[in-house]
Amino acid sequence: MATIRDVAREAGVSVATASRALNDHSNVRGETRQRIVEAASRLKFVPHSGARSLTRKTTDTIGVILPDLFGEFFSEIIRGIDRIANKSGKHLLLGNMHGSAYETASAIRAMRGRVDGLLLMPSEVEPELLAQHLDPAIPTVLLNYDGTPLGLPFVAVDNYRGARDLTEFLIAKGCRRIAHIAGPKHNRDARERLRGFADAMLDRLGERNPLVLSGDFSETAGQEAARLVLGGQVPVDAIFAANDLMAVGCMEVLTDVETAGALPMIAGFDDIPLARHVRPSLTTMEAHIEELGSRAAIMLLNLLSGNELTASDGIVLAPTLMQRASTPGPSQDQPGARVRPPDAVPEG
Repeated sequence: MATIRDVAREAGVSVATASRALNDHSNVRGETRQRIVEAASRLKFVPHSGARSLTRKTTDTIGVILPDLFGEFFSEIIRGIDRIANKSGKHLLLGNMHGSAYETASAIRAMRGRVDGLLLMPSEVEPELLAQHLDPAIPTVLLNYDGTPLGLPFVAVDNYRGARDLTEFLIAKGCRRIAHIAGPKHNRDARERLRGFADAMLDRLGERNPLVLSGDFSETAGQEAARLVLGGQVPVDAIFAANDLMAVGCMEVLTDVETAGALPMIAGFDDIPLARHVRPSLTTMEAHIEELGSRAAIMLLNLLSGNELTASDGIVLAPTLMQRASTPGPSQDQPGARVRPPDAVPEG
């Protein structure tokens, strides 16, 4: 494999001149630069990314730390980030914090010196603890986390508003006994979705103690909730799961029973790709997951370009209600909600 020394020898210049030309420095004459580029092409020279990063003091790499890397929710976020990063010639270095504050700190430390900037989704870490471990020298954008206490730019989903809108949608359809399958208690998104559900039930129906079933965002939790319904322990006419995976698990169990006419309406949250392909297709709140990733990546690239961004530049995405076959009947616009027709596919 050709080295920079081989290129320099072939072009008849010093190693330093060859390096400057191949790293697009301006202090190399046009004729000399052309000779060096042609020599590199003939020798099929591939610059060593590590050496190049030392010369330019950049890595062309973006660090991405998420609570998990498994599941459609996180894969859609990564898809959105990668779409922007790839267009900008950046690579991704992925890290997983497994929902642990200790592992979050460890993942952040592992990124130092290896990335130019960081995209971080610290869903279960308090701002004070996070501030202790973030490196001020590494431009950072937070995902699904209010960056105000840290003064950092962020992109987040309005989980409270989305959950409230979806609950009001079910109430407008005549549902009165609505069960909510909650996410993990320590998860920020889950708590906001539970709060939106509870407030809607109180304000619209006067229900101070709405039915909440424990869950953990897994398909199994949805299946267990469905068995409670089938056993008559939980008489409901609608089930709102805090994420799509639990809603799908619930629906799988319920639709196996030949009592379709008596089945409750079912709705989820996130609008992962699976939601539109299951049968019946799932009504859900579209959280614009891919857009969450792409907007955060654009924000980070702006930071890397020298632009100053703070928490005041944060973006909060408003979820969109996607009515599908799991809540049959005509759609009705609710205050603050945008309702799309059954099985509609977002443009773009």
